[in-house]
Amino acid sequence: MKKFFQKLINWELWNFYVLYLPIFPFWIWNCIKSGSVWYFSSSNPTITFGGFEGEGKKEMYEQLPEHLIPRTIYIRPGLPFEEVQQQVETAGFTFPFIVKPDIGMKGILFRKIDTMAQLEQYHENIPVEYIVQALVDWPVEVSVFYYRHPAQQKGTVSGFIHKELLHIVGDGQSTLQQLVETHPRAKFRLEEMKHRHGHRFADVIPAQEIFYLSYAGNHNRGAQFTNLHREINEKMHELFDDLSHKTRFYYGRYDIKTTSIEDLKQGKNISILEFNGCGAEPNHIYDCGMPLWKAYGTLLTHWKALYQISRYNHKNGTPYWSFKKGKDFLKESNRHFRLLKEYD
Repeated sequence: MKKFFQKLINWELWNFYVLYLPIFPFWIWNCIKSGSVWYFSSSNPTITFGGFEGEGKKEMYEQLPEHLIPRTIYIRPGLPFEEVQQQVETAGFTFPFIVKPDIGMKGILFRKIDTMAQLEQYHENIPVEYIVQALVDWPVEVSVFYYRHPAQQKGTVSGFIHKELLHIVGDGQSTLQQLVETHPRAKFRLEEMKHRHGHRFADVIPAQEIFYLSYAGNHNRGAQFTNLHREINEKMHELFDDLSHKTRFYYGRYDIKTTSIEDLKQGKNISILEFNGCGAEPNHIYDCGMPLWKAYGTLLTHWKALYQISRYNHKNGTPYWSFKKGKDFLKESNRHFRLLKEYD
């Protein structure tokens, strides 16, 4: 009962559909004005469906400068494991590294691989194409939300947050289970934690040792966000303007690893883990004490920008998807994600 009331008074813990229901009419109004249910599909012309859902990471990585992305290879499901091992070794990967579906979301089937046996188990069980990616061990992970109207040279870095992965710190006395059950975020994800770490629940975590409960840096996986909006500077705008002009990524969120906030502000020592297109949530509304009314205002500001970008692109050579094409694509995408969740 206590957990129920905690969720009730904290809008950040609400179900996605409950949170967005009051402002959904504004989304419908954008559909009516544009004459298309899928008006957003033209927002990012070089990404499938504008990056709303179901786009592969491969098409994003292929457009970004090579020096700004982690080393990555793609593995087909069902490939004999000897060939997988050969590909990994030829590409020069060393443990640990990251694996995740090429088409994925919310950290589903995201894993850190420490041994060849773990990779073999992952490969034998995953039903879709996945990527093997170098683990970027730089200490700082951030998200940067950016949008730019195609007719304008300069865009807007609207959000900048620091991510702290979901973790516990040992005290030398408590078991992992006890630490999880008293963690302000992990306790709400107890079933998930049992599934992922139940085999170690009885372990006593040494004092000051950090135990990561998830390596996925998103709110859905319990990451803690710190708003860095005041750190946004002109150099950051120049960096993402340049990327936008090269890639035609006009609206979305970059997930980035870097050596420090200062380095990123100077446009150096960054590794782009992902670019999430028009389906990306402006996650800088979370974990900053923002009142609900202000969060709604932020969301509506972004939806307005998305509409304007999409409408302009539609009039200039990137048509909206047809109703049938979008419906069929979402149906297949939902089937794909249901499959991933079953295996996760």
